[in-house]
Amino acid sequence: EVHLVESGGGLVQPGGSLRLSCAASEFTFGTYVMSWVRQAPGKGPEWVSAISSGGGITYYADSVKGRFTISRDNAKNTLYLQMNGLKREDAAVYYCATGRTGLDQGNTWGQGTQVTVSS
Repeated sequence: EVHLVESGGGLVQPGGSLRLSCAASEFTFGTYVMSWVRQAPGKGPEWVSAISSGGGITYYADSVKGRFTISRDNAKNTLYLQMNGLKREDAAVYYCATGRTGLDQGNTWGQGTQVTVSS
């Protein structure tokens, strides 16, 4: 059974940075495409970024392109999201997920980590 645990969220001022981590277990992490998905209060889930199983190909939503960087360490079974230049509209609960978008049937999410952007 896929098990994902996110960490690294918190309160940051606009323009600040955070690095999210997602520890994976109970499945062969290095064979899965992985994604980050976020959900703001009162809104539906939004795909943010994805990375190929080997880490060589990355994808970004237009809203975060140039500010966020997804990466992974398959030896450590860990997925990362480096977020720079944070904006108030980036505030949400961030989830790591299996799959190219994390929004397809059968994709699994972690429990999420809260990111708050406020001065």
